[in-house]
Amino acid sequence: MIEKRSGKVAYAVMSFGGFLGMAERVHPIPWEMLTYDVDLDAYVVDLSSDQLRNAPTLRLDEADRPRDRAYDEEVAGYYGRLPWWGL
Repeated sequence: MIEKRSGKVAYAVMSFGGFLGMAERVHPIPWEMLTYDVDLDAYVVDLSSDQLRNAPTLRLDEADRPRDRAYDEEVAGYYGRLPWWGL
């Protein structure tokens, strides 16, 4: 997810579960939490399955809709990070 005014990456969107994409939920993870692993040639995040399962979600068909600051604060608060706008 990219913040439209600054053009900066706000979240990586991770999905798991769901059935054939129907009612699938995605987990926005603050971009700062991802680390690029050269050996895996992939980004990794240090979260347990339980932490991710309990994290804030969006329905996949809503992931492209504008969010508000309250939702950004919920996500940032869950992960113990400041919101991307630095408040």
